[in-house]
Amino acid sequence: MQINFLAIAVAALVPLIMGFIWYHPKILGTVWMQEVGLTEEKMKGSNMGFVFVFAFILSFLIAFFLQMITIHQLGALGMVGGDETNAKPSFFSFMKDYGTAYRSFGHGALHCFMAGVFFVFPLIAINAMFERKSWKYTFINTAYWTITLTIMGGIICGWYSPEGFNWVTQK
Repeated sequence: MQINFLAIAVAALVPLIMGFIWYHPKILGTVWMQEVGLTEEKMKGSNMGFVFVFAFILSFLIAFFLQMITIHQLGALGMVGGDETNAKPSFFSFMKDYGTAYRSFGHGALHCFMAGVFFVFPLIAINAMFERKSWKYTFINTAYWTITLTIMGGIICGWYSPEGFNWVTQK
């Protein structure tokens, strides 16, 4: 199985684009800044070039990992130690029959939505409780990451070849 690095790079842009929208002052940015305790002056005091470049690098790592959540065929590859040359003929037969099964935007989006609800929400909520942050803060950030991961997972799972993109699972 080849990794589609273009799909991963495009998916890595999603957190930046969603962040621009989600945390815009006319959407949830003003409320989020109040909940976090930030002011316009504090926001202007940082090196935004560094922040965006490093955010993209971290988003790339997230996108790379999301393959493990959305692409079931990686599990089959893991069963042969990640090296197809060690595989028995049954592996190749399986991949011939199911190599693109459940490879769609919708399938990847579903898995990453579940990751947002069952993984991201507890992580953010636990930190928020110990940091004495409000539930409003928790839900603003959880919703952002859940929507963002949902889109990222859809891109990564659905765009598995340079020739095309699948919105729905092929029958």
